[in-house]
Amino acid sequence: MRKAIIHLKKADPVMRAIIERVGAYRIEHREPSFETLVRSIVYQQLSGRVASVILGRLIAMLPDAKVTPQAILKLRPARMRKAGLSKQKTAYIRDLARKTLKGHVKFETLSELADHEVIEHLTQVKGIGVWTAHMFLIFALRRPDILATGDLGVRAAIRKAYQLEELPHPQQVEDMAVAWRPYASVAVWYLWRSLEGPAQI
Repeated sequence: MRKAIIHLKKADPVMRAIIERVGAYRIEHREPSFETLVRSIVYQQLSGRVASVILGRLIAMLPDAKVTPQAILKLRPARMRKAGLSKQKTAYIRDLARKTLKGHVKFETLSELADHEVIEHLTQVKGIGVWTAHMFLIFALRRPDILATGDLGVRAAIRKAYQLEELPHPQQVEDMAVAWRPYASVAVWYLWRSLEGPAQI
């Protein structure tokens, strides 16, 4: 990781200032599992605090508090809704559970796939878009060079740090990130931290 920090500091003076202000790189990784992807779906478009409560309620409904495809599908959709999940997210999580059981989503082989193949593999599930796949690549598969161009936090951090008048478009983020390669994931983590908001998966 020291190599990544040195590279980012040398390549971009603004990123250097962010790194020096934020301090040590302390990303919290998760397992590349079904449970992690369920968590990602729950956290979509919600504050960390609200999502944590909903996830806790859902887990409490499951036998031995284990998030498995079988356990999810044994819950009635109406029961999942009582945990606080929207109708859409309930459908997304159940679709993920079905596709996992049928072998369409294979968590055990994801680490062998290239970044773009992981995105293609995961986005076959309803409700899992590129953003969620990017989060999975960064936090679960620990890929070093993922640029979450569609993440609002990343774009807001860039606007603030680089003193832009408006939020940068995804292509602008791509152009700015050329200097961060091949450690875009590390840069993204520092951008999140620069806003002092929790990065969640």
